[in-house]
Amino acid sequence: MNSPASLLKEEPPLSELTESIRRGAAVTWYRSPLTTAQVKDLHRKSNLQGAFQTLGYLGILLMTGTLAFHSSSAWPWWMTIVLILIHGTVGSFLINAVHELGHGTVFKTRWLNTFFCHLLAFPGWINHEMFQASHTRHHRYTLHPPDDLEVVLPSKIILRHFLRDGFINIHTPRQVLESTWRIACGRFSGEWEMTLFPPSSPGKRQAPVRWARILLGGHALILLLSIATGHWMIPLLVSMIPCYGAFLFYLCNNTQHVGLQDNVADFRLCARTYTLNPLVRFLYWQMNYHIEHHMYAAVPCYHLKKLHSLIRHDLPPTPQGLRAVWREIISILKRQEKDPAYQHAVTLPVPASGVA
Repeated sequence: MNSPASLLKEEPPLSELTESIRRGAAVTWYRSPLTTAQVKDLHRKSNLQGAFQTLGYLGILLMTGTLAFHSSSAWPWWMTIVLILIHGTVGSFLINAVHELGHGTVFKTRWLNTFFCHLLAFPGWINHEMFQASHTRHHRYTLHPPDDLEVVLPSKIILRHFLRDGFINIHTPRQVLESTWRIACGRFSGEWEMTLFPPSSPGKRQAPVRWARILLGGHALILLLSIATGHWMIPLLVSMIPCYGAFLFYLCNNTQHVGLQDNVADFRLCARTYTLNPLVRFLYWQMNYHIEHHMYAAVPCYHLKKLHSLIRHDLPPTPQGLRAVWREIISILKRQEKDPAYQHAVTLPVPASGVA
């Protein structure tokens, strides 16, 4: 996602980017060994399991939205606020849904992945075309800048950011509208966007521009419908989902790489796995198993727990729950405040079979 400052930048000349962009640098990744039978079993896609994950998540989102909508005219105001925040909490994981469906691994039937990716990207104002272009390179060159600029270390996470982004973010509407409008107008900016969608390849820009225009037009129609019917809750519960209730997503998603090492060829050193309770793990689309996801990106999310059980003997110690993982992260961040060059080296199994 773009920072607020980058949203307003114009395209820099390609000459300014030539030195910083290294295309196609191969990384020979270490992956915990599996048997051929295990790999085949783990990569098996299922429409039934895909439907359980996708329709289950969508059902929870619709349920929280329906309850909040009903509460606005039937129940006390404080209950409506609580239900709206719960709805936003569920909706903040839309990006994880788009992420998994974009991998094409959730459903066995290809068009179902595409359909639900579009459907769930819409209320989150997610330009899935841009995200997938970025995320493909993130997997190929994880934390090897400048080939991966989706995640750049060191990351700063402070309490002020959590309080600003986790509950009600008043800056989000402007940021989202400016970013979507900019792409809809065909204006790509910043080093990463220019890497993924260079002016020399205008055909690559057509899909994200088209989707940005669909987002703007679709949400404008929702606003007009709200005005026509007098139901102010409709845009609040659909178009404004990214603006509130993201505290749980923030706590889950910011664990993935923070504080770890870049420029290494071992996912165990640059990604983090931890456990979650079944409900939060379901909302998070199993992405707490993040080392496993990077090692075997084609494994459907509903098989990641099984993958974890098969290779956990080859993984670093796994923090048990959000409290444990954030205790570890906060300790690393405090050390980085004193030594900005510090990167945490996890304890690998002995004998270590990876590449440090």
